[in-house]
Amino acid sequence: MIVRSFKDIEGTERHVKAKSGTWESKRIVLAKERVGFSLHETVLYAGTETSMWYANHIEAVLCVEGEAELTNDETGEKHWITPGTMYLLDGHEKHTMRPKTDFRCVCVFNPPITGREDHDENGVYPLITEDEEV
Repeated sequence: MIVRSFKDIEGTERHVKAKSGTWESKRIVLAKERVGFSLHETVLYAGTETSMWYANHIEAVLCVEGEAELTNDETGEKHWITPGTMYLLDGHEKHTMRPKTDFRCVCVFNPPITGREDHDENGVYPLITEDEEV
């Protein structure tokens, strides 16, 4: 059994701040736990814009605080995401988040991430396995 709090993660290698400066993530469950998914709490900062494309992962996101506009960059369709709203990127959709307020969400990734990932120039997380070096 694993029991871990956000406070345990703060300031450790599991507390990742994006190079872009638009978000930070506390990675609660990672690939090294070998449970088939990873689990994160992520905060996207108010007034920023983050374009993403999880070409190698499926992501489910549950908003727990804040408000953001989600745009499907492939179709132009927009969604207003508020607390209690979930979105699932089951088709590897390219998308952009524009938080109106700080936007806190819980994210699940499959396959699980290692915790070392950050978005590349295309908004993609590379597919890194636990045994690989960055």
